[in-house]
Amino acid sequence: MPQACIEPTQISLQLATRANDETTLANLLELYMHDMSEAFPLRISDEGRFGYAWLPTYWAEPDRRHAYLIRSENAGLLGFILTTMGSPASDDPAALDVAEFFVLRRFRRSKVGTTAIQMLWDQRPGHWVVRVSEGNPEGRSFWPKVVAAYSGGQFSEKRTPGRH
Repeated sequence: MPQACIEPTQISLQLATRANDETTLANLLELYMHDMSEAFPLRISDEGRFGYAWLPTYWAEPDRRHAYLIRSENAGLLGFILTTMGSPASDDPAALDVAEFFVLRRFRRSKVGTTAIQMLWDQRPGHWVVRVSEGNPEGRSFWPKVVAAYSGGQFSEKRTPGRH
């Protein structure tokens, strides 16, 4: 399939709201969980859905959790970013965590993800933590390059044993 061509200036990052975006985000999370099921033992329900147990917390804890939709005026919906204040990988309660990150397959390797995460970090400066599972080869390839480019190489990397 030919790679989608989207200029970085065409990409927007929009804070999701429960009233307008809950169903859209839940649907995108199904695609994300499906992708992740290739590497992780995720269970699908008898109704054919993975579900995402933490989605309600993004609406219930607006001071700590934020959901963003990645969009393009020309191409429409491109993906999402879920963030939290406080990270399982940090003792700093103010650390900002990229909890989940997803770009539709068609738009991967086209700078959509890089542009979206840079927009997020520009909008919300702070101490960011990006966690990547060893079982996620695409993420292990993507994140070090993006973080290094954004930070000018000023970041630390730490391996921590975990569930995945």
